[in-house]
Parts: sequence; structure tokens; C-alpha cells
Amino acid sequence: MRFVFKTSYEADIRLFKHKPQMAWYMLLLAVVVALPFLLDEFFIGEATNVLIWAIAGMGLMLLTGHTGQASLGHAAFMAAGCYFNVILLERGVPFIISLPLAGLIAGLIGVIITLPVLRLHGVYLAIATLAISILTEDFIVIAEPWTGGVTGLVAPPMIIFGLEIDRYGTPGLFYYVVLFVVLAVLMVYRNLLRTPTGRAFTAVRDSEISAQAMGINITKTKAMSFGFSATIAGLSGALLGHFAGAFNHETFNVILSIQLLLMIVVGGLGSIHGAFFGAMVVALLPQFIAISRDWVTDLTGFNATTIPGIEAGIFGLIVLLFILFEPNGIYGLWFKIRTYFEMFPFYRKNMFKRQKTYLKTERLR
Repeated sequence: MRFVFKTSYEADIRLFKHKPQMAWYMLLLAVVVALPFLLDEFFIGEATNVLIWAIAGMGLMLLTGHTGQASLGHAAFMAAGCYFNVILLERGVPFIISLPLAGLIAGLIGVIITLPVLRLHGVYLAIATLAISILTEDFIVIAEPWTGGVTGLVAPPMIIFGLEIDRYGTPGLFYYVVLFVVLAVLMVYRNLLRTPTGRAFTAVRDSEISAQAMGINITKTKAMSFGFSATIAGLSGALLGHFAGAFNHETFNVILSIQLLLMIVVGGLGSIHGAFFGAMVVALLPQFIAISRDWVTDLTGFNATTIPGIEAGIFGLIVLLFILFEPNGIYGLWFKIRTYFEMFPFYRKNMFKRQKTYLKTERLR
């Protein structure tokens, strides 16, 4: 078991708790970088899909997991990033400029359209953002001269320093482009949480009344969180457009927003790790179901492919089981297992028994 003794404020906000933890993350990074040399093209594509979902998960995790603002409208910000990226590319803007610019535009849109709903809480905020997601589909159809309407758009290949990159022609290079964006978002996200702004996000999540008493501007903090979150979601949407190749208004429907929220719940709210765990479930579950269907068909002779809605049903069952038995998600389960082995044989039963985390002042809302 390892004890971490913090002797300064800098120790409380450092990136890694101790050197062995840093070594494990460096080893994980080395494995991730080496994946294109270890896997075939199909599995490289699946790994790329996981990373794109992880970016979207980090965007929503910042808003919901670390600021406590439920959103069912992040598909709208992903759509904004996707469409603006392609529109900029078609007008001759280089990819290394169009991608971050599309993310910034999505972030600006996120701030503008969410300012009127920032005073809402809980289910009312979720309903308001859900309305934004629904209206986005209609807006994409109406803005046909720019978005292609129902037909949609086709994402051109990414050209970086004269090198043409796309999902099917150069899957390994495409994977590295997405991985670079993941690492950049991860470093910005992790360092943001160490700043006063990031700590203000957490304070708003834990208790808005207490945060306001400490001098935090609640509206400004929520607006900043929405802006950062929508920017990250815009980056993921732009990469998703290149991954899909062709897209229209149905690509970014309200189901995508709901799936994103359920994804971070399964992964583990309030943890960056939870975005990656949830992304693995969402991205790999369809492939697991497809393989299981073939296995069941070969074993029993029953054609399992005729069962409608099995993917949504299994995902819903997974969400329900986690909500009932492990509200902290996959990361919470992993944390408990790790703690058990670290403290063995001194692990105490019911160590992680759920406790009330709200303040009495919160009851006044």
C-alpha cells in the first residue's frame, strides 16, 4: 500500500500523485502509440472510434461530471464542429486550422445558445438542452445551402503538411491524428481542473449556494463550462465527420445526445477515466453483440440476427445495472478493486458505503 504525503499546495494539484503512477501512464501511452503496429486495419478503426467517443465524453464530463450541469444537447455542438470543419475545408482552409477553428465556433455557439438557460437546474436544464438538440436537426435541414440539407455533406480527406489522410486509405495515420487531439484535449482538461476556474466548476457542482457565498460568479462559471465543453464536443464532431465520411442531420440526432450522457454515467461521473471507460463500452458494444450473434447462431442454430433492438436493450440493461449496483460507474468499480488489493488484508467491509453528499443548505432550493 502506498501513502502519499502532501506537504504543499503544489502537491495537491500536481498531474501525478507519485512517480510510479506517472510510470504506469507512460507505459499506457507507449501501448496506445504502438497499437497501429499490433492490430489490423479493422481493429485500428475500432480503436479510432473509441478515441473519438472519448473526446466527446470528456467534453460532456467537464460539464456534467465536474460542473454538475446535465446536458442532453451535446449532439448539437458536435454537429456544429462537424459542419463548420467541412465548410471551412471546402473553402480552402487547411485542416490544422479548420479543426481548432471549428471547435472554437462550436464553443462560441454553446455559450450563446445556453446563456438563456443557465439559471435552470436539474431536469429543467436537461429538457432545455434537449430542445436545443431537437431544433438542431431542423436547422440543418433548413440551412441546405451550407449543410446540404437531407442529403448531407461528404468530408474531404485531411491534408496535413502535404500528406493526404483518410480513414480507409491511411487508417494508421488517421489514428495518430485522432490520438494527438485526444492527448491535447486531455492535457488541457487536466490542467484546467488544477486552475481556480476548474476548482470553481467543482464548487458549483457540489453546492451552488456555498460557491456563491465564496464569491464565485455562478452564471459566468456555468457559461465558461458550457463553452469549454462545447469546444471539445465540436472537435469530436469534426473528427467523427471524417471517420464517417458522409453525414447528414440524422447523424447528430437526439439519440446521440442521450447516448453521450449514458456513456459517462456508465464510465463514471466526475472522472476523466470515466470518459474513456464509457467510450470503450459504447464503441465496442456493437461489435461484441455482432460477434455474439454469430456465436449464438452457430451454437444453437437460432438466427439471433432477427432480434430487433437488441443493441439498445443490452446498453439500457448495462446502464440500469450500474445505476442500481455501482452508481460510480466502471471507474468506481475499478477504484474499489484497486483499493482492495492495495489494502489487503486490511480492507474493511462496507468501506465504500454510500453516504449523503449534499449540504443542508441545498435543501432550500
